[in-house]
Order: sequence, then structure tokens, then C-alpha cells
Amino acid sequence: MNLRVEVESEVAVESGDMSLFYLSILALLVGGLAGLVGAMFRLALMAADRLRDAVVHWAQGGEIIGFLVVVGLCAIAALISVWMVRRFAPHASGSGIPHVEAVLHSEAAPAPFILLPVKFFGGCLAIGAGLALGREGPSVQMGAVIGHLTGDAFRRSKADNCALLAAGAGAGLATAFNAPMAGAVFVLEELTQKFDQRVAIAALAASSTAIAVAHLLLGDAPDFTIPKLVYPAPAIGPLFFILGAVMGLFGVVYNRVLLATISAVERLRLAPENKAAMIGAMVGALAWFAPGLVGGGDAFTQAAISGSQDLFFLPFVLALRFGLGSISYGSGTPGGIFAPLLALGALAGLLFGVVCGLLLPGLDIQPQAFAIVGMTALFTAVVRAPLTGIVLVTEMTGAVFLLLPMLAACFLAMLAPTLLNDPPVYHSLRERLLSQERARERE
Repeated sequence: MNLRVEVESEVAVESGDMSLFYLSILALLVGGLAGLVGAMFRLALMAADRLRDAVVHWAQGGEIIGFLVVVGLCAIAALISVWMVRRFAPHASGSGIPHVEAVLHSEAAPAPFILLPVKFFGGCLAIGAGLALGREGPSVQMGAVIGHLTGDAFRRSKADNCALLAAGAGAGLATAFNAPMAGAVFVLEELTQKFDQRVAIAALAASSTAIAVAHLLLGDAPDFTIPKLVYPAPAIGPLFFILGAVMGLFGVVYNRVLLATISAVERLRLAPENKAAMIGAMVGALAWFAPGLVGGGDAFTQAAISGSQDLFFLPFVLALRFGLGSISYGSGTPGGIFAPLLALGALAGLLFGVVCGLLLPGLDIQPQAFAIVGMTALFTAVVRAPLTGIVLVTEMTGAVFLLLPMLAACFLAMLAPTLLNDPPVYHSLRERLLSQERARERE
């Protein structure tokens, strides 16, 4: 009898080991596919940005006719993007990360295959039109769909399907920012919010192959280059705590304004396509007058951390991008908030560093260091995922020497909104999504 139990136990262990082996192989496949799709999406967005800049440059020579052309094209692009979402894949609206989280928490059904082309082309239209949206939301959701479809195709268990879906989502984030470790950390800290060995192994596997494939198409250079900076002096250390507190409060304002803007757009008595066209037209008008102020925000991030941002216009640019990001997300087009959020954090951190330099001329303050730390702190305040923020910004900039200032800033950036009972942005967006789902079911 005891021998039989031991044999059955060994068979079960072997079965479990083989199951983990198959999961790992499929995770490598999911990562490769997510990396391919994510890299193609980034290339498509680069081409869309170049096309928009070329059209605006041409149109600025045509005075009023050129102005109408740019406004009209941006409005049409946003309109088509929302039409595709409403007609074929409602869950493709916005970031997509709240829906991925809802699926992993068994609160929503996985998205079908049709979401892939809708998210891809809809995101290209919206972000290419100049809306202040990020590439990471679409990349994460497309990666999640690839993971789920792969699990279904190979008839894996529900648990393995969830692991592959999460791993695909992490691979999408890794590809969007060329940050493989951040993709794996994002899965555990934000998507599943717990450590699961099988999920962790799948996430690491998927992120590794995603980056390997993406490097073949995009290269392996970090997303941002930073100037030569030195480690901040001990006397400057307390300023990073203050920066964290400021970013924590800024994050609370950001979350509340974003949600209020979405609600305000929803209350407009217009068809969703018309609302998107109206927002696209506004962005087109801004693009015609100031083409450098529109788009996802990578140019602002690079300018801030390199110190090339015009300091005289810095407060104006910060305020404009803050409003533009909320309005763009309220349009209902596919697009995320990470990239615009990182740009805001860099601009706000740079402004904080400049002000500190003026008030404390005796200290050797490097405003660019505050810009880099500001990215991490604002991300933490809004998303409430400090480890993901620290790893993400470190991989994107290579600023390993700023890890301690990042930890200090993230401490208070996490504490302030928590004490103010301000929920993380994706929690609020997921609640809105589920509320809309329940309303549709009642109809």
C-alpha cells in the first residue's frame, strides 16, 4: 500500500514537472510572437509619426487650407479608430491593461482574436494622429491575447492559460519599452499582484524571447540616452524625499483629473465616433501650430532627462501635456498612459530640480537627475507599482546609480496617495470597465 502511494506520488511529480516544461516552452513561443507584434507596432508608430510630421510641414505652407487638412485628417483618424473599436472589439478601447487585469481576476472574459488587428491599426491611427497616448497599453493587451490564444490552441489548463496570458502581457510591456525585467516584474506586481512560481517562470521566459525578437527589428539600444551625471551628494538626498511627496500629490491630481475627464466626455450627447473626431480635430489644430507638443511623449522625456528642454516654456509644456493626456485618453481610442505619464514625470522632475537649484545655489544640483527620478516617482504615485517603475526607468535610461534616490522618492510617492485613500489608476479604470459590462448585460 505504501509503495503504491509512493509510485503515485512520483507520477504526479513527474506530471507536474512535464506540465511546467510545456508551459515554459509555450511561454517562449508566446514571447516571440508578442515581441514580433510589439516590434512591428513600434515600427508602424514611428512611420505614422514621420507621416504626421511630413503632412504638417507641408500643410503649414498652405495657410488656412493646410490647417483644415491637418485638422480633418486627425479627426478622421480618431473617428475611424473609435469606429473600429465599437464595431469589432469594444475591449480594445483605451489602455487595455484594466481588461487584462479583469480577465486574470476572473471578472471578465478573454478578448477574441479580432482585438489584435483592431488594437494594432486603431492604435496606429490614434497615436499617429498625435493623441497623447502610449504604445504600451496596446502592446500589453495584444500580448495577452496572443498568450490566451496560444494556451487555447494547445489545450492547456485554465491555470496555464492565465499564466500564458499574463506572460504575453509582460512580453508586450517589455517590447514597448525595451525593458525585459520590467515586463516580468509588471506581471507579478501589477497584473497578478502575487508571486506565483509558474507565472514567474512563464513571464521571464516570454520577456526574454520577446526582447530577443524585438532587438532583431529595433536594435538593442536603451530607449533614452542620458548625459554624464554624478551620484548626488548626501546633502541633496532629502530633496528626493520631497520630490517623492510632491509627485505623490501630483499623482492624486492626475488620477482624479483623468477619471473626471473620461466622465465628462461620456456625458457629452454625441456619438462616440463624433466625440473622438472632435478630440482628434483639437489635437490636429495643436499639431498645426506646434507639432512638437503632440504625440506619445518620448521626445519630451528625452529632452527633460538630457537637459535640452526649454526651461522658460517648461511650466506651460507641463500643463498642456497634462491636459492633453487626459483628453486623449477620454476619446476611447486604443492607447495607454505609461509613455505620457513618464513624460509628465520627467518634465515635473526637471522643473522641481530647476527650482531647487535656484533656491539652493550652494548645492551642486543636477536637474536631469531629478527628471529621471521624477519619472519613477510619478509612475509609482499613479500606478502604485514602485518596483515596476524603478526597474522600467532604470532599464530605459541605464541610470543604475540613481537607484537609491528612486527608492527614497518612491517611498513617499507611494505613501502620500495611500494616506489620501486615492486608489491606483488601473483599479479605478477596471471598476469603470466592470460597471459598463454590468450595464450592458442589464440592457
